[in-house]
Order: sequence, then C-alpha cells, then structure tokens
Amino acid sequence: MAETQRFVYRISTAEEWEELTKRGDTSGGELDKSTGCIHLSKLDQVQSTLQNFFLNAQKELYLLQIDSEKLGEGLVYEAVDESNTFPHFYGPSQSFAPLPLDAVTQAEKISLSDGKFSCRLLA
Repeated sequence: MAETQRFVYRISTAEEWEELTKRGDTSGGELDKSTGCIHLSKLDQVQSTLQNFFLNAQKELYLLQIDSEKLGEGLVYEAVDESNTFPHFYGPSQSFAPLPLDAVTQAEKISLSDGKFSCRLLA
C-alpha cells in the first residue's frame, strides 16, 4: 500500500529519547525489537495509540515528529486491521535498523490530564 505522509510520529519514553539524543539513534523498545521494526503512527492515530497502550504507563513520554522522507524506502505502511494502516520503519534494506536522530524534526513532552494526552504537536 503506497501512502505518503510528510511526517510520521513516534511515542517515545524519556529513556528512549535520551538514548536517541546521546547515541544518534535508537532501536526502540521491546515491542520494536521483537517485531523487527520501529512502530510509528500517523498524526491522527497518535491519540488512540496513547490511549490504548500508554494510559497506565506511568512514564514520562515524548512525541517525536519524524520526516518520513529521511526514512526512505525503509518506511512501510502496513495494515493492522481492516481499517487502519500504520507506518513501520524497517530500515534501508528492510532488515531491522535503528531510528536515526537526524530524521526527528521536533520532540515534545506529552502531558496527561484527566485521561487526555496533550502536547503542542497534538494541538
């Protein structure tokens, strides 16, 4: 499925964001490593992803805006059910590759208030 979104988004823990800024890349979390790709979202999917997977995380979270053009052919949109396709980053050779810091255009700390996540990128 050929989709094009100028930006895709990564919900990142503070630890992952720190690794990304110090090392220049990150291999993500356990889910990413076990599935062989970095899990990303389109902007309109971020809020539901936060609600479904991070509501009880009790961790500091960041939303990373990623320039999809810098991910090149390694970015693939895959159907997860009948109505949703999500972007996944496999890397240039379609084998697991870390997410590079130079693809991140913005990072915002996410706050949670009354069960609703917010940051400037979600406004």
